[in-house]
Amino acid sequence: MGITLHLLLHSDRDPIPDVPAIYFVMPTEENIDRICQDLRNQLYESYFLNFISAISRSKLEDIASAALAANAVTQVTKVYDQYLNFITLEDDMFVLCHQNKELISYHAINRADIQDTDMEAIMDTIVDSLFCFFVTLGAVPIIRCPRGNAAEMVAVKLDKKLRENLRDARNSLFTGDNMAAGQFSLMWCQKNQRSIESDFQLNRVLMEEGAGAEPSPAGARPKKKNRKMYDLTAADKFWQKHKGSPFPEVAESVQEELDTYRAQEDEVKRLKSIMGLEGEDEGAISMLSDNTAKLTSAVSSLPELLEKKRLIDLHTNVATAVLDHIKSRKLDVYFEYEEKLMSKSTLDKSLLDIISDPDAGTPEDKMRLFIIYYITAQQAPSESDLEQYKTALLDAGCDLSPLNYIKQWKAFTKMAATPANYGNSGVKPMGLFSRVMNTGSQFVMEGVKNLVLKQHNLPVTRILDNLMEMKSNPETDDYRYFDPKMLRGKKALIIKKLLICFQAIVFVVGGGNYIEYQNLVDYAKFKQGKKVVYGCSELFNASQFIKQLSQLGQK
Repeated sequence: MGITLHLLLHSDRDPIPDVPAIYFVMPTEENIDRICQDLRNQLYESYFLNFISAISRSKLEDIASAALAANAVTQVTKVYDQYLNFITLEDDMFVLCHQNKELISYHAINRADIQDTDMEAIMDTIVDSLFCFFVTLGAVPIIRCPRGNAAEMVAVKLDKKLRENLRDARNSLFTGDNMAAGQFSLMWCQKNQRSIESDFQLNRVLMEEGAGAEPSPAGARPKKKNRKMYDLTAADKFWQKHKGSPFPEVAESVQEELDTYRAQEDEVKRLKSIMGLEGEDEGAISMLSDNTAKLTSAVSSLPELLEKKRLIDLHTNVATAVLDHIKSRKLDVYFEYEEKLMSKSTLDKSLLDIISDPDAGTPEDKMRLFIIYYITAQQAPSESDLEQYKTALLDAGCDLSPLNYIKQWKAFTKMAATPANYGNSGVKPMGLFSRVMNTGSQFVMEGVKNLVLKQHNLPVTRILDNLMEMKSNPETDDYRYFDPKMLRGKKALIIKKLLICFQAIVFVVGGGNYIEYQNLVDYAKFKQGKKVVYGCSELFNASQFIKQLSQLGQK
């Protein structure tokens, strides 16, 4: 688009008086002040101001006053409200915040000393982002939410904001071409699910690679670890196909891709060797007779082959790192125990033995496992048993603060135990490792349990199914109902009796995770014709969530 330079707003920027400048910023007090300063300093020829969410009239007047004082009114060419205060990570997933996500985090919403004004500010921030999302989507949702928590507060505020905009027929953002076809329903729930383990932010994987197995010479500085960064994008077909697959399937598929690439590479080398063309360039090859057409075709596909090799290397490195974590922390054992705890199956050995095993897992792994046990137990452990567990956790190096908070949470929440329909057996043996355990594989999986997740609906998916299918269920019968397009005073029951919903947006207040997202993706695949989009105020992995629980549980 002819853009040759991009800079952060608050960086030191030299004047470039003969070029237009495009600003893409939040309309914060600090950012508005800096824009006014740029106008006074005559930094650019013209200014196109794009605000991520709607700018208030008072702040717009501040810019106008600064432009007038700097004699730069004609230079402010365009001012846009873009309504883009959210981040789309997938076609069917979005998050609200990244840079300042602690402002609307699970910890911020649930801390004991939160003031009413602080909670109102958090809810307003979430509602502003969601309003941006629906403006961009061009859809006005029917809103469903549980009663008596932050989700209800957000639903009430969003319903009000949508109604106000719809009432203003002249300036409504939901008219004409902006409106998307189809009926969306929106469901809210509080964050209470477990998360996956991964150093994965905004579709980017960060990995540290060791500098080699050999120790450094005596007195020498230890070698630095190499940090590698990989972007997982929609253009990566392997990622798009396997991002929700169980790890054994991923490992097998990476190995198959690698074998296919090597076969193609060997074929090119073989053909060139037969024809004595190892040293010839591509131009010479293309001038050969029809007998060399096969070779010419193979060589012409080399750029595509090299890109394929780059992606194979990427996924091989990531899969190898994941496997290293599985082995070193015995995550396959933890996976099996978590599934059995949640499905009320018999454990092979006691939970205390796993927690006390110094070779199995990190302190965070042990705390996560015990929290799952504590949440899903139909009866809380006795005081004497709890003290035993606490001692074992402390001996393993665990911080007990997360458990302190979970005890308080369980005392007040209605979801005291996981419902029985989670599944009778959470895990089952599968033959997925068979082909990747041979000696020629990149992934040596001896000692790793041959387990794959059994299909079941998580609570968030079960709630969605009740709402979309209009099922009567104690879990959702008391959910509130809002339709911003409907006049107040009319009975929502009339609307409820209409068609079953085919499109839904699930939004989790306080934070979500990839396990919930993937479970909803699998649900939508199973339910033909259903479309589900997943959103959350922030994305957690297990480590990040336990840290927030720790903050909440500190006395």
